Amino acid sequence: MMIVRSLARSSVQGACKTSFLAGASTFQTAASNMRGSPFLVPQRFLGTSEIERLVREKNERGEKDSEQYTLKHPLWNDYDVKTVEVTHREPTSFLDKFAYRMIKTIRFNFDIMSGFSILKHNEKIWLNRIIFLETVAAVPGSIAATLRHLGALRNMERDHGWIHTLLEEAENERLHLLTAVKLRSPGKFFRLAVFLSQGLFYNFFFVSYLISPKFCHRLVGYLEEEAVKTYTKCLEEIESGPLSHWKTTPAPDVARQYWHLTENATMRDVILVIRADEAHHRLVNHTFASMDKLQDNPFPPGH
Repeated sequence: MMIVRSLARSSVQGACKTSFLAGASTFQTAASNMRGSPFLVPQRFLGTSEIERLVREKNERGEKDSEQYTLKHPLWNDYDVKTVEVTHREPTSFLDKFAYRMIKTIRFNFDIMSGFSILKHNEKIWLNRIIFLETVAAVPGSIAATLRHLGALRNMERDHGWIHTLLEEAENERLHLLTAVKLRSPGKFFRLAVFLSQGLFYNFFFVSYLISPKFCHRLVGYLEEEAVKTYTKCLEEIESGPLSHWKTTPAPDVARQYWHLTENATMRDVILVIRADEAHHRLVNHTFASMDKLQDNPFPPGH
C-alpha cells in the first residue's frame, strides 16, 4: 500500500511539473490531488480546487464574494509557485528572431533609462519598475481580444475561445499594477511617462496585430520570459537583499482577495504568485504564436 501511495504521489507531482513547463494540461487539475505532498507543508497557496470549494461555501452562507467582478483566472498552490523556472524558447523564424531582438533591445535600454542596471536597488527602484512595466504588460491582451472580437463580428462566427483568455491576461496584469500602487503612489512625471509610453505602445501593438498576430504573441511570449527573470531576481533580493523586509510586509488586501491568499500572506507571497502568473502568460503566448488563428484555444477559462 505504501508503494502504491508513493507511486501515485510521484506521478501527480510529475504531472504538475510537466503541465507547468509544457502546457499539456493545467496546473489546477492536479492541485486538488496534491494532498500530503512535502511541497505543501505548510500550505500557503491553496490552489483552484480548494479555493473554489471555499467560495461555494461562502456563497451558500450568503456572504458577498469580493471578487465577483473579476474574470476567472488561475489560482496557484505551493507546488506551482515554487517550481517556476526561467526558460527560453529559441527563435526559429525571422519573425521570432525579430520579436526576440526587439524585446532584448527594449529591456537593455529600459534598464539604463530607469537606472535599474546602474543604481543601487531599493524598494523605490523596484516598485517604480514593477508599476511601469505592468502598465505596459496589461495592453497586449486587451488589444488582441478587441481585434479578435471585431473579427468574429465581421465573419459572423465564434472566436474559438481566445477572447476570454486574452481578457483574463489583461485583467491579471492590471491587478499586478493595482497591488504595487498600494505600496507606492507614482508622481505626476511618472504618470506622464506612463501616458506617453502607453500611447506609443498601444498604437504599435494595434497595427502589428492587424498585420501579424503570430509576431505579436511571440513578442509577448519573450516579454513574459523577461518578466519571469525580473520577478525571480526580485525574490532573490527578498531572500537576501534590500527587499528582505517584504518577507514580513503584509500583502495588500487587493492581492489577498484576488489570489485568495491566507490572512498572514506577505509581499513575498505576492511576488511568488505574480511570477507564476507571468510564467503562465509566457506559456499561453508562445502557444498562441505557434497556432493557427482558427484553432481552438487549449486553455479553458481560469486555466
